[in-house]
Amino acid sequence: MTEATAPRIDIDVQETVPTIYYQVAMPQPETHLFEVSLQIVNNTSSILDLKMPVWTPGSYLVREYAKNLQDFAVFAGDKPLSWRKISKNHWQINTNNVSQATISYRIFANELSVRTNHLDATHGYFNGAALFLRLLGCDDRPIRITVIPPYPQWQVTTALPTIGEQSNTFYAADFDTLVDSPFEVGEHQLYHFDVLGKPHELAIWGQGNFQVQPLISDIQKIIQVEAQMFGGLPYDRYIFLLHLFAQAYGGLEHKNCCSLIYQRFGFRTQDKYERFIQLLAHEFFHLWNVKRIRPKALEVFNYDQESYTPSLWFCEGTTSYYDLLIPLRAGIYDAKSYLNYWSKEITRFLTTPGRKVQSLAESSFDAWIKLYRPDANSGNSQISYYLKGEMVSLLLDLLIRARHRNQHSLDDVMRRMWHEFGQPEIGYTPQQLQAVIESVAEVNLAEFFECYIDGTEELPFNQYLEPFGLYLVTEKEEEPYLGIKVHTDNGREMIKFVEAGSPAQLAGIDAGDELLAIAGIKVTSHQLSDRLKDYQPHDPIQITIFHQDELRTLSVTLGQPRPMKYQVLAIKDPNSIQQENFAGWLGMSLSTIG
Repeated sequence: MTEATAPRIDIDVQETVPTIYYQVAMPQPETHLFEVSLQIVNNTSSILDLKMPVWTPGSYLVREYAKNLQDFAVFAGDKPLSWRKISKNHWQINTNNVSQATISYRIFANELSVRTNHLDATHGYFNGAALFLRLLGCDDRPIRITVIPPYPQWQVTTALPTIGEQSNTFYAADFDTLVDSPFEVGEHQLYHFDVLGKPHELAIWGQGNFQVQPLISDIQKIIQVEAQMFGGLPYDRYIFLLHLFAQAYGGLEHKNCCSLIYQRFGFRTQDKYERFIQLLAHEFFHLWNVKRIRPKALEVFNYDQESYTPSLWFCEGTTSYYDLLIPLRAGIYDAKSYLNYWSKEITRFLTTPGRKVQSLAESSFDAWIKLYRPDANSGNSQISYYLKGEMVSLLLDLLIRARHRNQHSLDDVMRRMWHEFGQPEIGYTPQQLQAVIESVAEVNLAEFFECYIDGTEELPFNQYLEPFGLYLVTEKEEEPYLGIKVHTDNGREMIKFVEAGSPAQLAGIDAGDELLAIAGIKVTSHQLSDRLKDYQPHDPIQITIFHQDELRTLSVTLGQPRPMKYQVLAIKDPNSIQQENFAGWLGMSLSTIG
């Protein structure tokens, strides 16, 4: 590891000082309140319009960040200026033609996630969209940000460069850059290391059971594999911000950094450690796919409302495809483990009824109102563009590889997208994306897109796995089919999900009901499966529930056992082409997974 500091920008304060200057203080972190001041100098306008973003790029939900803003005030020197609120996130100031105005406000920050703000006695973390007001008409202006920590031992980590010798003062080329550069302030652990001659930092807040040297070694491997795929690293410095918490999981990509949140004791067991590595590989892959290769609808960010695209399946689903593959290429796990992960992913997909209702393009388009707002019926009516996008990306990779004997692959699609759209940062249309995939595959994919991206036809896994010596095996449940999911909640057995068309739904059981008994005998969520094994398909059983506080006993006729697990296995006696295809895809012999 090497010691490194943030890059420094020297500017002439007299001539080129930014006209937008933020100061972020947190004098009493226990209150969860960031104190923000925005100083605007060289003002020539009689009216200033300020807006708080309603969402942040990479997380497709209107989160209404303005709800956390309070104590708004405006001054010219010591003199208050008049202002009014135009809408939920829009403030308008009458400047009286003063050349300098200072806006102050406070932001309540007590939500620990990668897309919000969190401030307490241990640290301060903030995202630009959730903290900073936008000065309308000035999105392309340079911005200066000074952070004032509450204690001298707290340090500031961000991907932004510092300005000259000024303490904790940073430079953003424009508002987009500010939004794209989260801050971690506190006594976090900070580790420096180089990859391919470029400095990287790992900032960790929170205690956990990680071992830092092996972790950094694996991070370096992930970076090297992804850089090799795209022909280098498109940044001068990169930061991984990691928050360790109880049962947390998530990430948010940025151009020169990423924010990660993970369970603090999730590093000792191999499967949990590998899940973290997949999360990290996913967010790092986004610095190409999404941050630079992005749909036309996201080429210019509209911070006031949703930006719709049917291509999030490629942004997130294809990235999910690679977050499983990259650790394999990095040698962190082997092909057998890789295919086991695929078995779990395919099981999740094929046991989600909503895959038959919502298309992949629709799932992408409706992310704003569905994916991040699940309800009791979501499993019946929706499919995640992450999950199905990952499935479709697998099929596309296998299709291209089988047609070209591994001389071409989805890697070539990513490189083509990088050169045509990512490097010049030109947004792509759905038609352009399809054209690039077809040009690499050298086949018309109109039917593929119609069936599996714009339609809801079942994905033919075995058709695409067979040329690689693999097939999908189905394992059915041992008990007859009821169609509910039950969880114990504060000592009550609550029905969380009822599958559409299931025996339970046809009998009148709803999500939100409390399960009490089967055949007059109390049953818990842990006992349900075993109790059902005492019956046969088509048997009628009596299920007692509380439905909206009313005691009901319903007669339910059980159905045939349903598939519960899918597994990717090697076929017996694969031919030479299948063995060659498999080795070209995963870099090892098919016999290693037998």
